[in-house]
Amino acid sequence: MKKITLLALSSILSLSVNLSTQAAEHHSGHMGGPKGSSSGMGVCKPQLSKFIPAHLTTVIPGAEFSFIAHNILNADLISITVKNIPVEFEAEFKDPYYIIKSKLPASLHDTYARINIKVKAKYSECEAESGWLLNIVDK
Repeated sequence: MKKITLLALSSILSLSVNLSTQAAEHHSGHMGGPKGSSSGMGVCKPQLSKFIPAHLTTVIPGAEFSFIAHNILNADLISITVKNIPVEFEAEFKDPYYIIKSKLPASLHDTYARINIKVKAKYSECEAESGWLLNIVDK
């Protein structure tokens, strides 16, 4: 009888240790913290989308542009430059995203200019950078 009880207890302990090890291995990838998944594409990764006007559109100096920013704590984390010129912007929170609106610098004429967006964060895995190119011409 004692052998059967010891064998059953040993099997239960072995199974318990094995399950604990598997759980630890499974959860180690995402670290359970603000860094997100091991791929760097966790929930903290900002997403920038819906760039208006579209890439390579021809616009006039001072034209308006906008985009959507998902997964950011606040709009103060965003910086925008156009052809390396910092531009100010307005941010409107529409849960769960921000609508960002700005204007091209009026000083840019007859040139292509990249709108460059950077989102800063405490962890580099949670930062983002994106943008698009517009053709600025006088009409």
